[in-house]
Amino acid sequence: MTFALGPAILFCPADRPERFHTALDRADAVILDLEDAVLPAAKATARGNLIDADIDPDRVIVRVNAPGSEAFVSDLATLSQTDFRTVMVAKTEEPEALAAFDPRFSLIALCETAQGVHAADRIAAHPQVVAMMWGAEDLVASIGGTSSRRPDGTYRDIARYARSRVLLEAGAQGKRAIDAVHIDIDDVEGLAQEAADAAASGFTATACIHPSQVPVIRAAYRPDDETVAWARAVLTAAEQERGVFRFEGRMVDEPVLRHARSVVSRAR
Repeated sequence: MTFALGPAILFCPADRPERFHTALDRADAVILDLEDAVLPAAKATARGNLIDADIDPDRVIVRVNAPGSEAFVSDLATLSQTDFRTVMVAKTEEPEALAAFDPRFSLIALCETAQGVHAADRIAAHPQVVAMMWGAEDLVASIGGTSSRRPDGTYRDIARYARSRVLLEAGAQGKRAIDAVHIDIDDVEGLAQEAADAAASGFTATACIHPSQVPVIRAAYRPDDETVAWARAVLTAAEQERGVFRFEGRMVDEPVLRHARSVVSRAR
């Protein structure tokens, strides 16, 4: 099982079925949310909307409620009545909790509590996990904090640690990583900087909460023409070289070539 969605993945409340098609038209993939975006009284209706949804299941992720909750049991029963097979598991805290899913489901583990980030290595190793995501606000709340960001909008150290750990543990297991949402919708510059950093750091995608954020994320993940031209040129040069070689004044070895391959892949 592999994960190849992104780079802009848009959350959509599952109790708003009139938004499903629009969200999918605007983003690379959609997360139909049964968890935080839906009030408890509306969850049953939201599950019915999933069953009735007529959208491409290959571009849909369903976020279910946390394992162990009463809502989680109902979410699983609903999924069995749909064609959706990629599931984001809210507040994943231990790999053992993922045993509730049968093998037909591909899982995205959302590590957004202290326990989840602490167990990220074991969660990433689960065979059904195809991607990892982290969440800032629930994480900080889980340890008694009040804000994941400093007054200037940058992440506090605890959030930066969680982001790095989830990315590293996903990479160690050959899994993909999804960066957290930027909740300040009007902060276009901040989103652009974070998404560009995510792409450069190795994230496959960035989640978002508003359609206006989609083009910003796409632009950040798309390498510029000069970088693409360099990547293609150095890969072409590598075909005539053996081992380490010099290219445009720079030493090139296999890690540099992997960077170049990644650039060309993102350009496609």
